[in-house]
Amino acid sequence: MNETEIRAEVVAAYQELSHEGMNKGASGNVSARFGDHMLITPSGIPSAQMLPDQVAKIALDDEAGAWEGPCKPSTEWRFHRRILISREDAGAVVHAHAPFATILSILRKPIPAVHYMMAAFGTTEIKCCDYTTFGTDALSDMVLETMNGSAGCLMANHGMVVAGPNMTRAMWLAGELELLASQYYHSLLVGDPHILSAADIEKTAESFSSYGPQAAEE
Repeated sequence: MNETEIRAEVVAAYQELSHEGMNKGASGNVSARFGDHMLITPSGIPSAQMLPDQVAKIALDDEAGAWEGPCKPSTEWRFHRRILISREDAGAVVHAHAPFATILSILRKPIPAVHYMMAAFGTTEIKCCDYTTFGTDALSDMVLETMNGSAGCLMANHGMVVAGPNMTRAMWLAGELELLASQYYHSLLVGDPHILSAADIEKTAESFSSYGPQAAEE
């Protein structure tokens, strides 16, 4: 994909998060790898008003986060950049304030393996990092540590973040994480949910190498 196409993909993904009720207004953010740069949603622009030309471009090796474009990047550009440079398998990052994921993050509750779809994240539990101010290096450190070995995590009193090899996969993972959060939340209202074992998840993971949506051929 060329830069114009990736910019359009970033905006479309951000708008989809709003349509699915996973973000409101200008909350959350989306980024995609473009060579040695990342393209990330701008700060403070609601999804319905966002245009591809407003997507900010940042060099991945620039710790200061200098950007190209008419709009400053999301304040969360730091953890997007850190995820993309630390994980060669990551091509896109999605951060959302999805309702059930955020509720569990407020409770500081990690999501256990309540459903076999946990295997999609390469772990038996979606952990929750500690709270610190948004947009800081400290938050980036916490997110990276908590996501170690997993495709996603919760951010205390904040929301969720996932990383995928491409935008199609990252958006799918974001939806699956919110669904797992909803299932766990509602099962807790009824009783004590049965948690799948590590062996159960490992067995499922063996069949997950090609599971889920596939990105379109370029």
